[in-house]
Amino acid sequence: MTELSTKFDPTEVEHGRYEKWLAADVFKPSGDATAQPYSIVIPPPNVTGKLHLGHAWDTTLQDIIIRAKRMQGYDTLWLPGMDHAGIATQAKVEERLREQGISRYDLGREKFLEKVWEWKDEYAATIKDQWAKMGLSLDYSRERFTLDDGLSKAVKKVFVKLYEKGFIYRGEFIINWDPAARTALSDIEVIHKDVEGAFYHITYPLTDGSGSVEIATTRPETLLGDVAVIVNAKDERYQDIIGKTVIVPFVNREIPVLTDEHADMEKGTGVVKITPAHDPNDFDVVERLNAQGHELPMINVMNDDGTMNELASEFAGLDRFEARKQIIEKLDAMGQLVKIEKMVHSVGHSERSGAVVEPRLSTQWFVKMDELAKNAIANQATDNAVAFFPPRFGDTFTQWMENVHDWVISRQLWWGHQIPAWYNAEGEMYVGETAPEGEGWTQDADVLDTWFSSALWPFSTMGWPDEDAADFKRYFPTSTLVTGYDIIFFWVSRMIFQSLEFTEERPFENVLIHGLIRDEEGRKMSKSLGNGIDPMDVIEKYGADALRWFLSNGSAPGQDVRFSYEKMDAAWNFINKIWNISRYIIMNKETLTVSETYANIDKVAAKTAGNVTDRWILTKLNETIDHVTKNFDKFEFGEAGRALYNFIWEDFANWYVELTKEVLYGEDDAEKDVTRSVLVYVLDQILRLLHPIMPFVTEEISENLGLIDGSLVVAAYPQVRTEFTDDKAVTGVEVLKDIIKSVRNIRAEVNTAPSKAIPMLIKTKTPEIEQFLIENTNYLTRFTNPETLEISSELTAPAQAMTAVLSDVEVYLPLAGLINVSDEIARLTKELAKWQKELDMVGRKLSNEKFVANAKAEVVDKEKAKQADYQAKYDTTQARITELAALA
Repeated sequence: MTELSTKFDPTEVEHGRYEKWLAADVFKPSGDATAQPYSIVIPPPNVTGKLHLGHAWDTTLQDIIIRAKRMQGYDTLWLPGMDHAGIATQAKVEERLREQGISRYDLGREKFLEKVWEWKDEYAATIKDQWAKMGLSLDYSRERFTLDDGLSKAVKKVFVKLYEKGFIYRGEFIINWDPAARTALSDIEVIHKDVEGAFYHITYPLTDGSGSVEIATTRPETLLGDVAVIVNAKDERYQDIIGKTVIVPFVNREIPVLTDEHADMEKGTGVVKITPAHDPNDFDVVERLNAQGHELPMINVMNDDGTMNELASEFAGLDRFEARKQIIEKLDAMGQLVKIEKMVHSVGHSERSGAVVEPRLSTQWFVKMDELAKNAIANQATDNAVAFFPPRFGDTFTQWMENVHDWVISRQLWWGHQIPAWYNAEGEMYVGETAPEGEGWTQDADVLDTWFSSALWPFSTMGWPDEDAADFKRYFPTSTLVTGYDIIFFWVSRMIFQSLEFTEERPFENVLIHGLIRDEEGRKMSKSLGNGIDPMDVIEKYGADALRWFLSNGSAPGQDVRFSYEKMDAAWNFINKIWNISRYIIMNKETLTVSETYANIDKVAAKTAGNVTDRWILTKLNETIDHVTKNFDKFEFGEAGRALYNFIWEDFANWYVELTKEVLYGEDDAEKDVTRSVLVYVLDQILRLLHPIMPFVTEEISENLGLIDGSLVVAAYPQVRTEFTDDKAVTGVEVLKDIIKSVRNIRAEVNTAPSKAIPMLIKTKTPEIEQFLIENTNYLTRFTNPETLEISSELTAPAQAMTAVLSDVEVYLPLAGLINVSDEIARLTKELAKWQKELDMVGRKLSNEKFVANAKAEVVDKEKAKQADYQAKYDTTQARITELAALA
């Protein structure tokens, strides 16, 4: 017989366990062709640094799902991998190089990429170490990286096919430009922040000397690229200047005054300067005007690093914000600055670098989104739809797809999938999966947006484009994706439309959306606030199981969760409770064998052995298995956790383990063996239920319990055994528990020690309960210590007695000399108020027509039963108050 350590030590429990699992290959698919496949691909973390608490939450939920499904007999695959994270990783490496006094240009593309691969290897190793500490049951034999050869092949194929179908095109448009990273950004890589700015009111002189026009702009540095001024054709103020020209300050360019609906008569001065190379609205205006026969140029006055270029006249070489400052100063000196109107406005910032984004005319590659989006939206009305949990995020997905813009996919980086397009000196372009034959071809220097390769992750990792690849045929479409609501647009939507386009299948059946981890005050964790929590620090202090328990029980799907050390303390205490009761059970197991244990359990199920508390705990176990399994399937891990907690701490530890002492301290050896068997069996089932959430401690206890041959990782998941269910035992033991609790509470109120025997009378309401209590007086004797005990439905309440009104009985404790009638009336009046409050709550629920109409019949029946129970308790309490009042 083995024993657990006297003290729970998570470091000791977790040390070396992960390596044992890997050595035993328990994380790989079962290989059982008859089993139903269940697959998850990990949302690949960026190789930009260590994992944060959000990653820990995300992966914990995935691990819970895959561990439960593995135990339930599914052929499970949880595929690991990482994302090259183009802009983010390149920025990190460039930052490291700057600290060494060099830039990527000093190294050149090839040498720079060697440095990035070194970075990748370094942080990939760190991430894998963190996965191990979290206990993630990943199949590392299938690990992928978004830049590995297989994924590169998939990326090229997708690019070429989309290009051939006309869904990918190259064009000159206004895009979001990150001048720090010197690359294009898609719309969703731009974060808008409210910042203090200004409307600068500036005059442009009319060329004919007849006056000037006043315009208002937030970006005066762009006026150097103005090509027109527009007014609204209906604006009576400016009818006489339409068709004239004005002079652009500093560059002395003569530009026309034209009309377009973009000029809002109610906004600013009603006169708008048009700078098509630096504003998306202005770009659209020039497209319209040129279609009418005008020949307005596109003048870009900035370099890619945010400095002014040679077209910026005397301001060439200045940073854009320094140029703004000097332009305003000189306009003021020239008398052309009318006023500066302070205001707060929304300004786009790069999600990656934090730099203020510059709208900039640029030649880029785009994905034409209209048809792809329509297909994705239409699919949601079919049997092939992706199910979102919670469902409201399905609406979020649809709404975004309905309003999606073309996706700019080229990035001016070196780290990433280089665009498979080549150019020659004759101006020809070739797009293909391999380089064109012949000399003189140069590949496009840009790389693809990181999300382009990530969008293929569910099927490219399975061996696609080889549609005969074993994993692709077996495990795709995947079963469930777990991710945060913040990347529905970035990633989830793109996986869906790319998968539908190239496999004609949804990429996953379900999407479980979780929220963000926040600090105790509800603030988002960030470096600037200094409130971030390293999950490895938490594990070092509390252990991985405690962190996983907190993360799985923190909130409902889609909701944010607040991290607190108080909650971590509670999680550790719960595991410590499990450890201590497990230690007690293992110590009392004695020579009980596995076969004897199961044989005794079968006898209890057949009711040929065991007592009423054995049948009660097995019934409660059934209820818990049912509740936990159903909530796991709905991804309601918080609800499942609550059911587990209540059963383990309350029913099993606080009650059943205590009640078994009546048998274990007795003389009947056969009955002792049965009770030991139930203790061991129920603990084993608890460990199996808990294992997906707490893999380390459950495996350690299970090994010491000795009921499983092999690892808990691949043990069978608990199932409801209908032969265990004994409703009469549950009704009886619940009454027994209520009596014991009420007697203990009354003793505490009147300061009567448990060791002091007191008279006790129990008035029963049904013959069944009366018979049950008479047959089980041994429990009442042990746990309430009555001096005398009377059980009958014919009892008359003593004149001076403390009273407990319960569902099926009334308990009277005639504590002569200790009871004050007035105090007892006051106590019962509080009880009466409590029952009235319960009646009001259930009454409101049952009077709600929507609830009664929409809730399941069993839920409504349960509420009606509660109402009847509360009413009976209210009436009985009121009657007892009336009796006592007559004595006062």
